[in-house]
This record gives sequence, structure tokens and C-alpha cells, in this order.
Amino acid sequence: MSKQFISQIKDRDPVNSVFLVKDKVMAMAKNGKPYMNLRLMDKSGDIEAKVWDNTEILDKQFEKDDFVQVRGKASVYMNKMQVVIAEIAKVAEEQVNLPDFLPESPRNNAGMRQELSDVVNAIGNPWLGGLMQTFVSDEAFMELYCMAPAAKGMHHVYLGGLLEHSLSLVKLVKAIVPLYDGINEDLLVVGSLLHDVGKIHEMSFERSIDYTDEGKLLGHITIGVELVEERIRLLAGFPRELSMLLKHMLLSHHGLYEYGSPKRPKTVEATILNYLDDLDSKINGIRAHIARETASTSRWTAHHRLYDRYFFKGNGMDGELEMERVCDETCEPERQASSELSTQSHERPGFKNQALKGLENLKLFSD
Repeated sequence: MSKQFISQIKDRDPVNSVFLVKDKVMAMAKNGKPYMNLRLMDKSGDIEAKVWDNTEILDKQFEKDDFVQVRGKASVYMNKMQVVIAEIAKVAEEQVNLPDFLPESPRNNAGMRQELSDVVNAIGNPWLGGLMQTFVSDEAFMELYCMAPAAKGMHHVYLGGLLEHSLSLVKLVKAIVPLYDGINEDLLVVGSLLHDVGKIHEMSFERSIDYTDEGKLLGHITIGVELVEERIRLLAGFPRELSMLLKHMLLSHHGLYEYGSPKRPKTVEATILNYLDDLDSKINGIRAHIARETASTSRWTAHHRLYDRYFFKGNGMDGELEMERVCDETCEPERQASSELSTQSHERPGFKNQALKGLENLKLFSD
């Protein structure tokens, strides 16, 4: 039987496929009957699922991170798709195609690796460039760096997410630096590439995405500073102040103590990195939250727990496109008449709005 992906499931669809158990919780219904609340996942996304019958027996047959064969039916409840499970059974790992079960970056990994190589080769500062070369020339490191997710639930929660996020920051840096004098671009670029480097050991991502023991006890900021210090020690004569500035960026990129930042940003470059990191992670997280709600017809998302708000799905672009389509079908006579009138007005002398003339060919809104 071919794999039925979560992204393909629609309201009232029968469900019969293998999924990975991302979360498993036993709960009690209002009538006192136990039920099982699951979150199933594959590389296309995740979905909530409920088991209402024989839960005490089934609870002993599989655990979180197991693969399970599920038979049931999909339905929309509170604007969210869920599966009511009729049958569920554990499946051996040897019987599944592992790449089907972890989400991947929408960007091509080989293309991102080439982009990373180009960015590193363009670093002008010999010390910072040499430092990055020690990382990218280490194939064992690169396998982890290019495969790791950027987080468990906040943003870029997929294989390759760390690399995608880091490269996005580099692009933002290159857009920001020309706006201000005296910014150390090379330091910002390297800080962008290494700010989350500790996540290669903080996160586990062989089956589901979770935290390692090292990640829970130390965290990616501490791990990242240790990794950078190890590489700096390989480069005899590396400037002490440059090392301090780079490590400060890693230590302060979360911005505030309450966000887990050991230090607050105290240089211009560290401040820029903090805001750009926050921007890229939030935009990715919000867009992913909106994209998960394909089953909902509401113009508002469900409540986002981490951001503590609802998000409006529209941005005006759909309305503009619809108006263009309607006008193409119904307004051609008016458009022709308007064109003729415009031509006539340009042919006769009189008032001309020279102050606005420069706006004629200016593209005010990007596509």
C-alpha cells in the first residue's frame, strides 16, 4: 500500500497508513472514560489523533517515536483536522521508508551547501575566514550542520532547518549592512552562520525531532561557544578581541535573560544579529502556523500558544488578484475608454502633475 501523507488528508477521508508517533498522552474524558491523545507525523506535517476504545490495552503496545499502522477516519473539529482511530498497531522500523517520516527543508540541501561554500569563500577577514574553513572542511561536522533542524517547535522544524535559517540571516545581514556605516560585515556573517551551531548536538533528529541529554543540560548556546572555542584554539595567533566579539554574539543572540540569553547584546553587531535572528525565526514560525491550517475556512488561525495570539491569514494580495481577474472579464470597455481619455489629455496643453510624473514607472509594491 502506498504511503498516505498527512498533507493529503481531507475532511471525512478514510485513513489507512503508517505514521510516526510524535506525542502520546493518556487522558480522561468528562464521563470518566480514559482516552488516548496522539500526534502523528510524517515528512509532510503532523495531525492530532484520538483513540477512544481499548486504550488501556493499546497503551502498552506502542510508545512515542514508534511507527504505527493506523486505520481510522479524518474529521475537522474546532477548525483543525484530526483522526479518530479505529485500529492501531506498532510497525517495525525495518518495514518503513525512514525518509517518509521527517520533514525536510523546502530548499535543496545540495544547493544550500554550495551557497554556504560561496559565503565562506567570500569572507574577507583572514581569521574569520580561516575559522569557518575549519568547520566546512570537517565532513562529520558538515553532515550534522546541514541535516539539523533549527528548533523542536518554534521555527524551521525540519531537516536542513539550521542551515536554511543561518543562510537566511546572512542574506538579511547583507541587506542591512549597506544602510549603516562602520558595521563589521564579516563578523556579522560568521556570527549568523555560527549563532546556532550548538544545535547539532542539542537536537536529536534520527526519528522525531527532540532534545538530547546534552541539549537539556547545557543548551545550544553553551555548546556553540565550546565548539567555536575549540576551533579558535586550532588557529595560532587568533586575535583575542575578535574571539571575544564573536563569542559575545553567540552568548547574546537571544537578546534577553528571560529568553535564555546568558548576556544581553552589547555591541552593534550583536544587536543586529539578535533582531535579525528574531525576525527570521518568527516569520518562519508564523508562516508554518498558517500553512498547517489547510482544513480551516476561517480567515483567522487558531490560537498560537507560543506567540499568545491569533493571526489573520490575509495580506491584501488575494483581493488584488481577484479584482484584476474580475476587471479583466468585465471592465475592458471602461479600460479602453480610460486609455483613450488619458491619451487625449496628454495631447492637449494644460495642467500636468509634474510632482507625480516620476511615479509612473515606479513599482511601489513587490510581487
